[in-house]
Amino acid sequence: MNWASWSEFFAMGGYGAYVWGSYFVAFVCIIGEIILISHRRRTLQKQQGLIYESNSKEINDNETAS
Repeated sequence: MNWASWSEFFAMGGYGAYVWGSYFVAFVCIIGEIILISHRRRTLQKQQGLIYESNSKEINDNETAS
C-alpha cells in the first residue's frame, strides 16, 4: 500500500482504529506478561531462599545435637 500522508497511514483506509487498537492490545498483553513473569520469578526466589535457610538450619541443628 502507498499512502500520500501520515494521516492516511494512521487511518489505514478506514480500518485504523481496528489495526492500531489491535497493536495496542497486543502491546499491553506483552507488557503485562513481562510484569507477571518478573513477579513470579521474585516470588520463587524468595521461596527458594526460605527453603534453603530452613534446610541449613535443620542441618546445623542435627549436627549440634549429635
